[in-house]
Amino acid sequence: MDANQIETLDLAGIRWDSQGLVPAIVQDVETKDVLMLAYMNEESLRRTLRERKACYYSRSRQSLWLKGETSGHFQEIIDIKFDCDQDALLLTVKQIGMACHENHFSCFHYDLTRDGFKVTGEAEVRSEPPLGRTLELLTDVIHSRNQERPEGAYTTYLFEKGIDKILKKVGEESAEVIIAAKNADPEEIKCEVADLFYHVLVMLEERGVGVGEIAKELLARRK
Repeated sequence: MDANQIETLDLAGIRWDSQGLVPAIVQDVETKDVLMLAYMNEESLRRTLRERKACYYSRSRQSLWLKGETSGHFQEIIDIKFDCDQDALLLTVKQIGMACHENHFSCFHYDLTRDGFKVTGEAEVRSEPPLGRTLELLTDVIHSRNQERPEGAYTTYLFEKGIDKILKKVGEESAEVIIAAKNADPEEIKCEVADLFYHVLVMLEERGVGVGEIAKELLARRK
């Protein structure tokens, strides 16, 4: 959808409230976590469509606010739907960093208990991106190294040595994961599994297999 189509897009089908707003539920594409609830007006929705980053309307400030403009925690738009009553939006996003201003991945990190229905406790703060997002970012870097072959980069070295060298490293790292697990050392396991993941991703790039294809295969086995 180009800029002209976005500006002329008919949004009359959405049931805006008396203030010209519609609630927007935001969900992370990787974790499926519900991240937050915000409001949009027609202008913020068009800007969201145009820039592919979530932009909302602040009822307190009475102005638009681009999510992540200050913090860098942008929400990249994957998909936008509205419900059967046409009075609520569902934004599927790729969350960069934390969604909550209290430094939580989701704004919904308090539990409501039966004891007087009081809000108590917090979910654990997520200080790192979801694994799927991390692997995707690493895959992009590996693909870039394969295309550009920057001198001195270890990934360049692997691609130039070829598939036999890459497979040898996958084998070596697999053995090191086994040894780390036998040693029952969490730090060692973490480091060795990370090394194995990296070399497997290099092998997938060399053989032209995308991580998305692996994800589909794993989901197909979830029975």
